Amino acid sequence: MGWECYSVDQTHDPALTSWVPSAQGHPDFPIQNLPFGIFHRVDDKDDPSPARTGMAIGDYVLDLTACHDEGWFTGAADRAGAALAAPALNHVMALGRETWRAVRTQASALLATDSPVYRSNRRLGDHILVPMAEAEMLLPAMVGDYTDFYASVHHATNVGSMFRPDNPLLPNYKWLPIGYHGRASSLVVSGTPVRRPRGQIKDPKADVPEYAPSRSLDYEMEVGCIIGVGNALGTPVPITAAESHLFGLCLVNDWSARDLQSWEYQPLGPFLAKNFATTVSPWVVTLDALEPFRVPATARPAGDPAPLPHLTSPEHEARGGVDLTVEVYLASARMRAEGTAPIRLSRGRVADLYWTPAQMLAHHASNGCNLQPGDLFATGTVSGPTKDARGCLLELTWRGAEPLTLPSGERRTFLEDGDEVTMRGYAEREGAARIGFGECRGMVTPA
Repeated sequence: MGWECYSVDQTHDPALTSWVPSAQGHPDFPIQNLPFGIFHRVDDKDDPSPARTGMAIGDYVLDLTACHDEGWFTGAADRAGAALAAPALNHVMALGRETWRAVRTQASALLATDSPVYRSNRRLGDHILVPMAEAEMLLPAMVGDYTDFYASVHHATNVGSMFRPDNPLLPNYKWLPIGYHGRASSLVVSGTPVRRPRGQIKDPKADVPEYAPSRSLDYEMEVGCIIGVGNALGTPVPITAAESHLFGLCLVNDWSARDLQSWEYQPLGPFLAKNFATTVSPWVVTLDALEPFRVPATARPAGDPAPLPHLTSPEHEARGGVDLTVEVYLASARMRAEGTAPIRLSRGRVADLYWTPAQMLAHHASNGCNLQPGDLFATGTVSGPTKDARGCLLELTWRGAEPLTLPSGERRTFLEDGDEVTMRGYAEREGAARIGFGECRGMVTPA
């Protein structure tokens, strides 16, 4: 299965409505979306039920295990019963796109206003819906490996120009997606507090480094890509098949300690500046749900090299991009105490990335690296050509030289204790229902 496995169908119809009232006009979770996630329900005694697979629909979680147990799934969706009851999406993802699509399509039919099942049982929601307020969301997958890319040429150029003004991009950047292997064990779900890391810091004016809490803590607005079906060790994934291995997208905040990073990154790259925490949103939006928002791969400026053959194809050039908008909001402790709404710091577009998710996946596996269900790779900071599209404070404050002023009057070059960073993502266009990713949120706590 390759590019031909995608198409717009009845599940994308903007006129489609649900018998779940809050789904109508929901900014993230209308019936046209139905992202997957892992949740458990917490009862009045704070005794959590077993974790299982759900879908977001309006202000509720659709319990897919309950749907299966009630006999409302058939074919591939029915055969996924045991996988849907597992405490992570890995088992569902390993079953492949036929199963993912069958579950989403049949869930859509069950939730639609004209659902025969609902017409015969108006209390259907009592059996299969859980209010989001009563559900705790968990990490969507057991992530065995995490890789972080550097796919935004705008981010790479901005950061490079701070250190190499005459030559901001290194020679390899426009030939291959740059990346590094991150730390899977420190991935945390949205809402988890993030403790300020300690590490070695070397002031340019000091003779020796010191071990201290980071004074330049930053966020990075990224989009995560979760592997569905893996590939065998030693078997590359061609660009034409890359997306058949990709389950869906989520939001990622790759927290970064810039002062630790500047001291440690040479000669081997990121390490302790990155591996203390990475926040992941709980809902995974499938590529099937994103079909109406596919766009051509980023047009390369005149003079840029064409991708090597293993990183391009006519189908990829025609529809390899995804047109998502991503936003970052900040609320300081003082702002929250004063009742001030979070301030939006940036708004960027995933379509501006130099390298697409399919190219990142194909490159990752091009040497025979075996990707596995649940593996996560992220795009790197999503930044655009304008200042208000810069996806991290390093860029927004230009390494601290241009501080931000918050509505409370506070100034920021980097994050302070008590700052809460919230990331949101969504896709919208004329003729399609807007769908979103929910939140990717984390608050900085003291070292």
